[in-house]
Amino acid sequence: FDVEKVDLTDGKYRGVYSESRLWEKIKKVAKIAGIKVIYYVLVLFYAMKSENVTMAEKALIIAALGYFILPLDLVPDAVPMFVFADDLSALAWALHTVWKNITPEIKQQAQKKLLELFPDVNTADLDKLW
Repeated sequence: FDVEKVDLTDGKYRGVYSESRLWEKIKKVAKIAGIKVIYYVLVLFYAMKSENVTMAEKALIIAALGYFILPLDLVPDAVPMFVFADDLSALAWALHTVWKNITPEIKQQAQKKLLELFPDVNTADLDKLW
């Protein structure tokens, strides 16, 4: 996959993504989705705001976050063993693709927001997610 060849005119998930819809989804599913999924969402969200991330990478992030927001999944969230498995895969793929632009500052922003959602989280455990 070459992120620089992303077709920015393909708005498959762009119509789904908005910042307000993202926060609604996070609030709705935070406890169910768990720390890992929400942390990946937050890291991507803050990476998307970075000047170091190219437009093609931002389009990829928007696609992954749009898929997270989208109520219809490849694997229905109603299947207990696989709740958010496809969402996590899409998020992990996007993170892998933009990894070189994930700075300590982006991680700190994501951790700060995560602590607002999960006050009891041990942020030292978050480094194990990478």
